[in-house]
Amino acid sequence: MQAAEVEKVFEQFPEEIRQCLLVIRKLILDTAKSQGKRLTETLKWGEPSYLCEGASTVRLGWKKSQPDEYYVYFNCKTRLVDTFREIYPRQFNYSCNRAIVLNVNEKFSPEALMHCIALSLTYHKIKHLPLLGA
Repeated sequence: MQAAEVEKVFEQFPEEIRQCLLVIRKLILDTAKSQGKRLTETLKWGEPSYLCEGASTVRLGWKKSQPDEYYVYFNCKTRLVDTFREIYPRQFNYSCNRAIVLNVNEKFSPEALMHCIALSLTYHKIKHLPLLGA
């Protein structure tokens, strides 16, 4: 169930972005469920964020300055985005070591994104493995 404060943030996004981010939200929830994880949906820095025990937080965002792009943020102090870039060099665009950048006008692989989310949700268990065990 979506927390009221998170729902309000989703309502503030432009319609097309909101629909895209709700798709990503469902992928996060489905990935957590498939791993048997209990996910907490909350706000971090005013953006929808997803966390659970043993995980590195996944956060969703959008910037008015880049109206066609939306972001799946990961902790920049982890090896997550560097690993995603290694595994999926052409499937996604990246913002430094902190985000997968998606565009409303481009399709993306839900399976690849779910894999990235799964790595984040198990990060503390796999962080010592080469390429996070991918």
